[in-house]
Amino acid sequence: MLKKWEELPENMQTDAVRPYYDILNRKKKALAGKRLMDMLVSFILTVLLFPVMLGIAWAIRAEDKGPVFYRQERITAYGKKFRIFKFRTMVTDADKKGSLITGKNDSRITMVGRKLRKCRLDELPQLFNIMAGDMSFVGTRPEVEKYVERYTESMRATLLLPAGVTSEASIAFKEEDELMAHYIAEGVSEEEAYVKHILPQKMRYNLKSLKKAGIPGDIAIMIKTVLEVVK
Repeated sequence: MLKKWEELPENMQTDAVRPYYDILNRKKKALAGKRLMDMLVSFILTVLLFPVMLGIAWAIRAEDKGPVFYRQERITAYGKKFRIFKFRTMVTDADKKGSLITGKNDSRITMVGRKLRKCRLDELPQLFNIMAGDMSFVGTRPEVEKYVERYTESMRATLLLPAGVTSEASIAFKEEDELMAHYIAEGVSEEEAYVKHILPQKMRYNLKSLKKAGIPGDIAIMIKTVLEVVK
């Protein structure tokens, strides 16, 4: 549920965040419905897709005997830290062997991992994060702390709601790897390309979507995401 304005972290009690807060504050029933839908749908999908997740877990273990899950600390609503669940798609300890940003042809991606990423099946374990309340089906993708610290004042408005598995920005930037490669080819570092070019563009989508938060919009984005994955 949306916190009272005075209960927000100090760095969110700004003039840039206030308009978004006021919009969400008038939609408390819609936000409660959104959470209820998240809980119900995530439980049903976990039960239905459990055999699929078991098969994926077996394939990951069979390839290199490493851990099945990848867990990384991310940031969700109000700056809360949580550990995101994903199926591991890269070699063990990949974070220690390269950048936090993953390129399309990153040598750390495993064979099984490449197939999972293509169909976004690596995101399935985030159903557990949704049931725990740290994530929602639709919302701003959770970033690591180092990038959240680079948020502008208006970008912090996206922290008024839980992070999401998918969003308009995720769909629009489904070829983010190729965009990143374009900037790198122009001599821009991965870090600079993401923080100065890609992240601001994604946030424009996220802030726009924040104003439309609710069940109808969520369902539309979820359907659109499934269609994009299938396509």
